[in-house]
Amino acid sequence: MYKEFLRFDDNFRFGVSTASYQIEGGYNSDNKGLSIWDDFAHNPNNIDDGLNADISCNHYNKWEEDLDLMKQMGIKNYRFSIAWTRIFPTGKRDSLNLNGLKFYKTLISEMIKRDITPFITLFHWDLPLFLQQNGGFANKETIEDFFYYAKYVIDELNPIVKNWMTFNEPWVYSFCGHLEGVHAPGIKDLKTALQVTHNILLSHAKIVEYVKENYDDLEIGIVNNLEQVVSASKKEEDLQAAKRWKEAFNNWYLDPLFKARYPKDLERFYTKHPKLDGGFENVMPKYNQDEMDYICKNRGDFLGVNYYTRRIISFDKTSYHLNAKNIFRPMIQRAEFDSWEINPEAFFDLLISINEEYGSIKIYITENGTSGNDVIDENGCVHDDYRIEYFKRHLAAIYQARKEGVNIQGYFAWSFIDNFEWAFGYTKRFGLVFCDYEDEQRRVVKDSGHFYSNIIRKRGYYIT
Repeated sequence: MYKEFLRFDDNFRFGVSTASYQIEGGYNSDNKGLSIWDDFAHNPNNIDDGLNADISCNHYNKWEEDLDLMKQMGIKNYRFSIAWTRIFPTGKRDSLNLNGLKFYKTLISEMIKRDITPFITLFHWDLPLFLQQNGGFANKETIEDFFYYAKYVIDELNPIVKNWMTFNEPWVYSFCGHLEGVHAPGIKDLKTALQVTHNILLSHAKIVEYVKENYDDLEIGIVNNLEQVVSASKKEEDLQAAKRWKEAFNNWYLDPLFKARYPKDLERFYTKHPKLDGGFENVMPKYNQDEMDYICKNRGDFLGVNYYTRRIISFDKTSYHLNAKNIFRPMIQRAEFDSWEINPEAFFDLLISINEEYGSIKIYITENGTSGNDVIDENGCVHDDYRIEYFKRHLAAIYQARKEGVNIQGYFAWSFIDNFEWAFGYTKRFGLVFCDYEDEQRRVVKDSGHFYSNIIRKRGYYIT
């Protein structure tokens, strides 16, 4: 039987990822303000199981146990996000809360003691509610608010934190939150979603510029969720639909960073966007070329890539946004998220295509993982062989892409621990560590967590 040891060099960073709103709990502890997700999840109709993240994994109080567990598992790199509302409860500079800053300073200093390197995400969707009530990221004033918050945090944590990520998955924040309305803040308007996208890119560029002008030893980048997109057929209408989908999902966020423009064909589509009831509308955000040049000039040091699925796209006139829909084929395995294929080869294809389209940029795989109906058995174990197989195949895609010249420098598994999975509530478990919500958030390392721990220690694994 074929068997090969896939070894990653000693400089390759293995790590894990989390997000503040999903694990911390303590939603109003120590003068923390309310975020749009606190507000959104407090309406049980917005969440599949009717629950919220007021307590979640209780990481706010159990952080020391979590860091000890990371050390035990051999985890050397931890990507997590800061809750803006812990530092500035309203999002405005005059609302500084030193209790929140103290929490993160303590967390980070204890990470360093355990030989865990922090990678900090500044914005993982939990915008201060007060700012949303004034238009959120659709309002350009929020660019300045984000800049002040990000600058303050970077300046305060600079001596010990060298790795920064500005925004996590602008596509999800913009479109799930402002077009589909299934995420906070629950808006359903395409023009707003596109304006939010543009203002996020400007916000990213503004803080990157500051970092590059003031620090020589920090790295900063943005994190995008990207998908490999293919056409359902060779019909022209399907080919064009797949092109629109790829450009809206991937290129809309990458072209400004690397080409100082939005995708031209999609921009024309948005400028004369078909309405379902007939006629057209211009939904393009307001911008000028100087802004695009500014974004491109200040793209950052690396690109974070979150990967979960491939999309097979066909034409669909009844689909408002792109006149396109995602279809599935029965021979392709799907995840518990039944809208996601499990397709590691498509992951490899995506990584190669990024290299071909944008050059040999530095990449971190900042999220990758799968969910399942994990349970603790009578022996206190959690067996998740399906997740181990998932990691094996997706890490193999990274291994091969690196061999073929893609500059991938690290992999952060999603997620360190089961958590509040946004609009799905607690119905999805992605963790390497099981969180027992019914038993005081007890932690149990799953089989996949032990497997990943061995990969880290041995710098690789056998694949058959």
